[in-house]
Amino acid sequence: MTALAQTLWSHIRTVPDFPKKGICFYDLTPLFVKELDLLTDALIAAIPESQLQQVESFVAVEARGFVLATLLAQRLKKGLLLVRKAGKLPPPVECVGYSLEYGSDQLEMSAQIEAQKVILVDDVLATGGTLKAVNQLCQKCGHQVLGAVILLDLPDLHADLGLSVWHVLDNKSEGYSE
Repeated sequence: MTALAQTLWSHIRTVPDFPKKGICFYDLTPLFVKELDLLTDALIAAIPESQLQQVESFVAVEARGFVLATLLAQRLKKGLLLVRKAGKLPPPVECVGYSLEYGSDQLEMSAQIEAQKVILVDDVLATGGTLKAVNQLCQKCGHQVLGAVILLDLPDLHADLGLSVWHVLDNKSEGYSE
């Protein structure tokens, strides 16, 4: 395991059977308290330079994606677009439904933002349902999705998502086991 991975993992708490039995939740709060600069550097390093040169805004996926995307947008002086659960944004919005590992939900994004080149930002990639929905939502709004950056990828739980996905950690190649 790399020193970076070891440091980041040392601040991620694993909570079994949350939010329901059979789900393993990764609590990032200790990481946010202790290592924001290192986390921001690692997220930036995960994104190919060619994509960093093109991106105009980062798309933040509710809720922990808000933290990660804000770090990137602020550091790189780029825009920040929010994807929220249904009913949280004023109209007009575009909406898509999606499935996640423990249910289903709807996501919304403002339909008034001019089309931009964007990178999706989320915390954990498990089944890929949320990320697929966000990609679809961005396309409905006219944005060009350059790819997605994820803090933690759980590759055994998802297939190819049809877009470039860059990650900082994954639970297999970084030597982490539950």
